[in-house]
Amino acid sequence: MKRPPEQESTKPRVLVVAGSDSGGGAGIQADIKTITMLGGFAMTAVTALTAQNTLGIEEVLPIEARFVALQMKAVLSDLGADAIKTGMLGSARVIEAVANVCESSAFGIPLIVDPVMVAKGGARLLDQGAHDALVLRLLPLASLLTPNVPEAEVLTGMSIKTPRDLERAADALLGLGPSAVLMKGGHLEGDTVVDLLRTADGASHVFEGPRIVSRSTHGTGCTLASGIAAGIAEGLTLHGAVARARDYVVQAIRLAPGLGKGHGPLEFAHPLLALAQAAATATDAPPMPLRH
Repeated sequence: MKRPPEQESTKPRVLVVAGSDSGGGAGIQADIKTITMLGGFAMTAVTALTAQNTLGIEEVLPIEARFVALQMKAVLSDLGADAIKTGMLGSARVIEAVANVCESSAFGIPLIVDPVMVAKGGARLLDQGAHDALVLRLLPLASLLTPNVPEAEVLTGMSIKTPRDLERAADALLGLGPSAVLMKGGHLEGDTVVDLLRTADGASHVFEGPRIVSRSTHGTGCTLASGIAAGIAEGLTLHGAVARARDYVVQAIRLAPGLGKGHGPLEFAHPLLALAQAAATATDAPPMPLRH
């Protein structure tokens, strides 16, 4: 029996170039869950393996640059991509390899760069050579750069303490070549979290929301950037993609399962749990709990 011919898929495709988190809360694990929950198809090029949990990273096993590039090319030559998102890259050689593939095999595909540079404890994750490669090779290719405050301080050399400082930092980062910058203000003090989206053509938008006091914030940066990438791959506007991704992250923090003894993971499946609860309510079946 012959299989019927398959119609060309319109499913949004996102290629993630990032490290693996054995604890499942950040890295490619968070990326895959987020993109899937937002209706996209996630593909990966793994840059590093980590032995980590909610308490921290115990060891990192880097993947050689040649094999990172090979993974990217294998995906792009067959499945293709509607957006590319980078996370932990780790070394100048890997950054150079990723930039080369983006130039040679992914021309015109939006590139979302999450500059994973500083660990939660403040440790630098990129040496000077890798920092220079990020600035000189990858940022000029970026459609969107998504730094948090510590990362923006490293990239700009500025001290960032206020929402006004976010504006100054965004302008400085735009000078490094990306088409747009999303300055994440979660590290600033205050009961309101302020994020600033600014583009090279002068457009600007401030996103605000009440701060959620929670220890379950591991992987929020990965999740936000991947959520944005999924929206861009789907064809949303940049503003629309950022707004939807922020809403997804906020709910994922609110409904976090409370796992681990340190910085816990988010509840990535909250859209699915909400649907299940609605279906259970409609059939008078016992609802699924949104908290574990």
